[in-house]
Amino acid sequence: MAPDQKSKKKGSSQSSRAWDALAPPLDDFLLQAVSSFGYSSMTPVQAAVIPLFTGNSDVVVEATTGSGKTLAFLIPVISKLLRLGEPMKKHHVGAIIISPTRELATQIYNVLLSLLAFHQPSAELLPYLKGDEKRPASSVPVIVPQLLVGGTTKPAADLSSFLRHSPNVLVATPGRLAELLSSPHVNSQSSFEVLVLDEADRLLDMGFSQELQRILGYLPKQRRNGLFSASVSDALGELIRVNLRNPRRIVVTVKNLKDGGIIEEKRTPASLQLSYLTVPANQKFPALMQLLQSLDPTPMRSIVFLSTCFAVKYFASVLPSLLPDGFSVIPLHGKLEPQVRDRNFLKFTTSSSPTILLTTDVASRGIDIPQVDLVVQIDPPQDPKTFLHRCGRAGRAGRRGLAVVMLLPTEDGFIPFMDVRRTPIAELTHPAISIAPEEADRMTSGLRSQAVADREVFQLAQRAFVSWARFYLEHRATSIFRIKDLDWVNQAHAWGLVQLPKMPELRGLDIDRGLGLGIDANEIRFKDKTKEKKRQAEAEEWAAAAAASAASGESAAQQGKSSAKRKKNEAWSEKHEKEDVRVARREKRRKKREAERYAHMTDQEKEDQKKLDDLIGQIRRKNEQQQAKGSNAASAAAAATDEFEGFGD
Repeated sequence: MAPDQKSKKKGSSQSSRAWDALAPPLDDFLLQAVSSFGYSSMTPVQAAVIPLFTGNSDVVVEATTGSGKTLAFLIPVISKLLRLGEPMKKHHVGAIIISPTRELATQIYNVLLSLLAFHQPSAELLPYLKGDEKRPASSVPVIVPQLLVGGTTKPAADLSSFLRHSPNVLVATPGRLAELLSSPHVNSQSSFEVLVLDEADRLLDMGFSQELQRILGYLPKQRRNGLFSASVSDALGELIRVNLRNPRRIVVTVKNLKDGGIIEEKRTPASLQLSYLTVPANQKFPALMQLLQSLDPTPMRSIVFLSTCFAVKYFASVLPSLLPDGFSVIPLHGKLEPQVRDRNFLKFTTSSSPTILLTTDVASRGIDIPQVDLVVQIDPPQDPKTFLHRCGRAGRAGRRGLAVVMLLPTEDGFIPFMDVRRTPIAELTHPAISIAPEEADRMTSGLRSQAVADREVFQLAQRAFVSWARFYLEHRATSIFRIKDLDWVNQAHAWGLVQLPKMPELRGLDIDRGLGLGIDANEIRFKDKTKEKKRQAEAEEWAAAAAASAASGESAAQQGKSSAKRKKNEAWSEKHEKEDVRVARREKRRKKREAERYAHMTDQEKEDQKKLDDLIGQIRRKNEQQQAKGSNAASAAAAATDEFEGFGD
């Protein structure tokens, strides 16, 4: 979190948002902490939320991205638990903070640790959280946090850590939290005080509603609740209505004075410049290169958003050789292993040279990456709400930032569409951004040459392009993003394709899939010798099978029928394999539904269900025994005679 440069110019005693002017006042260690972070005064959302949430009010906070919401809920959580007057009992949970992604949960946890480092009793216990030794009991109130996210540890390890360290604040993603709370060793009722949902609307958008309801079932109804988000959806409104009691609604917007004295409300920080650039598809990456080279000062940390995981994987492999000198690329997407995601994220946040984070929407929300200068969206997101969150990775906490979205000439309706949503976007006017056709051709040739040199790149480009087409087809604003308006050949050049893949979207179109290049894709070889050897062996096997069919005297028509028959048989066996997979998935879904239903039952309902399951089990075993007896009797009768003597008289 970058310090608010403007607030540094004012003395905290004169500021209406001074930290030492809060009522009730903050503890001394919290004042020391925020001062050491460089925050001489509160942001508007912090000034509005902290007094209410530290008191006895539920809060629903809708504020612009990068407005300082994390401290707005962490400070009240710490203050509430430390003012209880006595240490919390062993294995009792006092507060829970839920976030939609593991990256955001990790970030919140780290900010919490940095605050607790200034609270001496809590700081003395933090080293124990890294080892296997039990943490000692404390005679005064302390904060002991635990991070619960999937991918790096197993649920059993989380429970073991909970029992060993007895944390009283849990920072978690929904699935892993629900698993821990289901343990009888975890007491989330007697001493529970505060529940925080960060990026609450995304928790529901990502399909966590069932997990959230399950979690709420483990918590007492008498508690303080805080819902924090950059936007409030209808589903979130329903959650507010059902689970919060007379919440205080806090909406923080940015007002801007336009020409003519008109006051304009914005949903982005004043320090963030939102711009758009209208270019053909094959000029998007050349424009990105010019932007990186021409901005002064050179952006040290840039985030480039792509549409899909495969797009990130493809461009992360081909862009490094085409970037300006000194720039490096780090990929981040949802299909990476959790350890790789963590390592790449840390590498980007600690980079000391110009670095580009090539990512999907996994990095679009909540994550506070320090000193991001530039955000570029190669394609606008499917959901317009995500656009704001992508842009908000730059210009955080008063730091100046630039966010650029690249639009095709057919997508000009996006600008008035976002203007209606109180997100005005100005055209990027930069003298250095001027793409000549030759420059676009050089980019295409640079991408295509890598595909021709390595079949693995060729295949990755094909798969990434198909995933992008599916992404484009599923845009929410279908009146603006129309797939029938796309110039497929220009798109193919933009991606450096050797040929257009077979796709339903291309049916009926008069397009040369080979793009007039005259390149035989079958001749493209793998750089990896092992993979190429395997491919050649498979090709020889098919050629031998064709030669054998020809030698057997089959006519061309007969060979065609034989080939179709083989394909039919292969499809038949493949269909059975897919059916097995579908059956396994159905069974998995059934078990999940049963577990969720069981979790919401009362003790009496659980007892009745257990009796019913036992009864069904008894009947099933009895039927199996009768079938086994019948089968044995039939076998014995068959063994008693060697020949059939008729059905009798």
